[in-house]
Amino acid sequence: MADTTMAALFLGVLEGLTEFIPVSSTGHLLLAGHFIGFESTGRSFEVVIQLGAVLAVLSVYAAKLWDVFSRAPQDPAARRTILSVLIAFLPAAVIGVLAHDFIKTVLFESPRLIAVMLIAGGVVLLLIDRLAPEPRVQDAMEVPLTTALKIGFIQCLAMIPGVSRSGATIVGGLSLGLSKRAAAEFSFFLSMPTMAGAFTYDLWKNHAALDGSAWTEIAIGFVAAFLAAVIVVKSLLGYVSRHGYALFGWWRIIVGCLALIALSLGF
Repeated sequence: MADTTMAALFLGVLEGLTEFIPVSSTGHLLLAGHFIGFESTGRSFEVVIQLGAVLAVLSVYAAKLWDVFSRAPQDPAARRTILSVLIAFLPAAVIGVLAHDFIKTVLFESPRLIAVMLIAGGVVLLLIDRLAPEPRVQDAMEVPLTTALKIGFIQCLAMIPGVSRSGATIVGGLSLGLSKRAAAEFSFFLSMPTMAGAFTYDLWKNHAALDGSAWTEIAIGFVAAFLAAVIVVKSLLGYVSRHGYALFGWWRIIVGCLALIALSLGF
């Protein structure tokens, strides 16, 4: 029990630290779980604890979200902000439901695939950080609806573990003319319906298989993810505005290479 508790705590912190930076929190969780011998029932732990990270965004952006929703009945700009996030969410909602079983039973069980995707995503992130077009959108609350839909389709690539939901949406945003700060912030906003939807659907599919010990692990990971994610959400925008995303690209490449080496050695 103690070992399981410590593993859940470690993985929860790892989830919170990596969910909103473009390094693939799910990829990190699955690789870490593989190497420490942690396997959750139906792989629900890795999905459900993401709600802790969602609540971190809600807590940090509570005032801004309240302002947008309270103005929506009278303010077309506020309604467009809400609509842009919902439109971006739709592709992942549809494809996620249709491909749920394949993602959980095949892709989640492929550590080598995850490592390769980490490396490939790192290379893409380094390239887009240098070659992104001149930004046309400086504010995440002013993303055009057509751009939001394109980002939504790009987000679907993150259903492959190791790609990164935040990485896909940030790269998509940068390539479509969002500033570095706006791309990260729109990724925050989009994470709320996307991850809440994944949490709800996965819980509905797997609730019967979750026993008391599984719920204890989830609770520990949930709280740890929330606390760690609050720190990241509060600090990330300032960092990427000043330094960009190169650090995260190199981090992905290093972690992916180390994972491939370890897997090749039989770990």
